[in-house]
Amino acid sequence: MNRERTLAVALRVADGEGIEAVTMRRLGRELGVEAASLYHHLHGKDQILDGLVDVVAAEIELPDPSTEWREAISQRAHRTRTVLLSHRWAVSLMASRNTPGPATLGLLESGIRSFREGGFSIAAAAHAISTVDSYVHGFVLQEANLPFRDQSELAIMTTSIMEAFPATTFPYLFEMTVEHVLQPDYDYGKEFDSGLTLVLDGVAALRSVE
Repeated sequence: MNRERTLAVALRVADGEGIEAVTMRRLGRELGVEAASLYHHLHGKDQILDGLVDVVAAEIELPDPSTEWREAISQRAHRTRTVLLSHRWAVSLMASRNTPGPATLGLLESGIRSFREGGFSIAAAAHAISTVDSYVHGFVLQEANLPFRDQSELAIMTTSIMEAFPATTFPYLFEMTVEHVLQPDYDYGKEFDSGLTLVLDGVAALRSVE
């Protein structure tokens, strides 16, 4: 038993049952030891959460440092979304830990470097990284908590809602639902790309701000 094995078990439990299931007692049972023995490797649940966040961050492949800033940030955003969707409990923890590990700091460093070497001032880079990461994490948080799993469930849900209210009450919402959301090729995940384009277009304007 060691720190790496303990975190691997914690990751499996969190992915399978949610972060609430990760307790010292549960990990001890999974590892076949008394919970007290875990304190030799991780001093309580806070260190486990810190470790799990860093394990997840380490899964995010960083863009090559020589990549042009917009492409690098786009790659970083898409890869972050992919990893966070595979560990849906993690997005709410990513910004909440006050003792980040090397992988977490490396992910942040990568984004800041892309902006700074792309011609952004320190202040502009600070605004840009905050804006991009807030968008990515916010989108994933919403995506991970959608009340439907596929197009058929979405159709059932939206149809039920529309039947409960007259179209004249929410005309633009109903219009968008019928003309966009309920179309055969609709996929909520596709909104990520259009939103990211808008964010990066806005961020690009910060390059001229001192």
